[in-house]
Amino acid sequence: MRICVFCGSAAGNKPLYATAARQVGQALLERGIGLVYGGGNVGLMGIVADEVLAGGGEVIGVIPRRLVDMEVAHASLTELHVVDSM
Repeated sequence: MRICVFCGSAAGNKPLYATAARQVGQALLERGIGLVYGGGNVGLMGIVADEVLAGGGEVIGVIPRRLVDMEVAHASLTELHVVDSM
């Protein structure tokens, strides 16, 4: 089972947001649910992905080529699908 998460590509201006993102990652791990998300290494989505990966969970990213070229693609995902556009 997998769930798609779409949230901020920035961490926001309150530490509470990053904490909540980590909690989402932990909740997915506890339930054995894989993550599908935007494929970046930044922001809240990157924090959720890092948390799931740190716990040994599955993380699949789907990212536009333009963002890969800007070097924001996460380098450690289970799978990374590069697409032409959003």
